[in-house]
Parts: sequence; C-alpha cells; structure tokens
Amino acid sequence: MPSYEQLSELLEPRTTVLMTVECQQGVVGPDSALPELARQARSSGALANVARLVAAAHQGGIQVIHAIAERRPDGRGANRNARLFHAAERLPVRQLSGSAAVRVAAPIEVTEEDFVVRRLHGLSPLAGTEVDALLRNLGCRTLIVTGVSANVAIPNTVFDAVNHGYTAVVPADAIAGVPPDYTPAMIRNTLALVATVATTDEVLACLAPRHRAPRP
Repeated sequence: MPSYEQLSELLEPRTTVLMTVECQQGVVGPDSALPELARQARSSGALANVARLVAAAHQGGIQVIHAIAERRPDGRGANRNARLFHAAERLPVRQLSGSAAVRVAAPIEVTEEDFVVRRLHGLSPLAGTEVDALLRNLGCRTLIVTGVSANVAIPNTVFDAVNHGYTAVVPADAIAGVPPDYTPAMIRNTLALVATVATTDEVLACLAPRHRAPRP
C-alpha cells in the first residue's frame, strides 16, 4: 500500500477525477440482471464504499464521472462479438436507454456537477467514448476507478486509463466481482502491476477538503 504522502500527492484535487463504473440499478440494484454480482457488491461493502468516495469527492471539489453501460431497445450499435454480449441480450433485466436500469444506484448520489457518460458498446468507458476528452479538458492526471465488475469492466478501465497516460488509483474495497475470491486475486496479480492500490479509508483521508486553486 502507498504511504499517505505518496497517495496524497497523486490525489491532488485539481488533477484528480473519480469514476464509478456501471454502478447502475440494473447491475448492482435490488432488481439487477446479475443478482450474484449485485449481492457481492452490496454484501462486501463495495457499493457503500463507492458512495462514501463519491460523497467525499463532492465535498472536496473533485470531479465525479458516472460511467453507464446501456443499449438501445433495437440493439443497434451494440457489440455481438463475444459470449458476454449474447448473454446480456437474454437477461431478464436489460440495460435499456432511458429505463430505470441505467440510473445510478443508491446509495450513490449524483449532483449537477457530475458527468453521467453512457456507452452503447464495448467493455470499457474509455474506449471509443467521450471520457478521454472530458478527462483531458478537466486537467485530469489521476483517475480513481471504482465499481463493477472486477471480472471485466474494472480491469478494462484501468488498462485503458494507463494506456491513455493517466495514473490509475483503485480502492480495493470499492470494486467487486464474482466469485468473491476473484477480486482480491485480480487486484494482487493484475491491477497492482499497473495501478496504485489503496483502501477506501486511505483514499478518503486524502480527499478531505484542502486549500486549492480553481480546476483548469
């Protein structure tokens, strides 16, 4: 784990953005299309930790981006080149644009200052979306990655962030995947090689409001 000084330097408010990945009702909510993942996100405390981090970011003046995965009712523009996408088409709850399934899930709060970025394709909120341009225009250097799942979207987001030149910070207890023992293995053997891994409490200690100049 990084020291407070190291982590605090990375999480300078003017150059830090917090991203929630697929923390939407149809994924982690009570009526999830993926009930096992939803249960793990809630029982592990990961979803509650995401909410804590978002609240701290709002209080500390750090930009928040909520990345939502959805699809059109007719499926146009969606990927069909992997088993995962075909399975999603058969789920009882579909992540349809405009539906309750693609709203950010409680207890995470969304404010007017947040960006909610929606994608119709792919496995990552950074690949082929407006997120990279938003991050650069915000002056982002460090991206805090939270949410689900540790199986697919989280590692894709971290890899894309690193490939685009950002420093990725992953609060290990603010992400979730299935089965339960997969997430720590993914963190230890993969994410720790490319991201700064910390705990929610460690990140919160660095997100406390401090004197800062306006965001560029």
